[in-house]
Amino acid sequence: MTSTPYTVNDVMTKTVVTVTAAAEFKEIATAMERWKVTAVPVIEGEGRVVGVVSEADLLTKEEFHAQGPSLIEQMRRLGDTAKAGSVRAEQLMTSPAVTIRPDATLPRAARLMADRHIKRLPVVDADGTLLGIVSRADLLKVFLRSDEDLAAEVRREVAERLFPLSYRDIGVDVTHGVVTLTGRTRDPHLIPVATRLARAVEGVVGVRCRLEGPST
Repeated sequence: MTSTPYTVNDVMTKTVVTVTAAAEFKEIATAMERWKVTAVPVIEGEGRVVGVVSEADLLTKEEFHAQGPSLIEQMRRLGDTAKAGSVRAEQLMTSPAVTIRPDATLPRAARLMADRHIKRLPVVDADGTLLGIVSRADLLKVFLRSDEDLAAEVRREVAERLFPLSYRDIGVDVTHGVVTLTGRTRDPHLIPVATRLARAVEGVVGVRCRLEGPST
């Protein structure tokens, strides 16, 4: 019953710093420093994403710079020790890249980041072509919506639609992203539904439901 949820396309960064598979170590490090990013997608052809190089991928070279890894360490961390000796993006990158589509919901993107323990996702189309990048910080943008904007949406999408005959008796107040619902409704069975729908509005931090059924 609520409006269309925000998608990755609504919050992603569309100008993305990228490198090719042939990019050298110093070129990648310089790009990250210049543009203040912690990872860069690796692309080929017309922009198809083939991997991602992050700061963590580059730091293995520093980790083993002064002293090479022991044999046991090499066996235990084959991927890291291989990257320590690499000089190009195609050797350093994590591949295949974990990507997401622009129409994915923000909860979907957040779950994918949490499950894969990553901080950002290249956003690609059906052909794997890069469209943008979404980070943890981008997912938090919805929580910057003003209290007035949130209150208007909750009134319109929850109170008016759920209680079409008595919505004028429903109070909707928002403070610091927390919605407070007050008033009486003719159907007390709809109270938990109102709470759930208000909580589902993008940018809502929490809901205090003080709705009551008809007075006796």
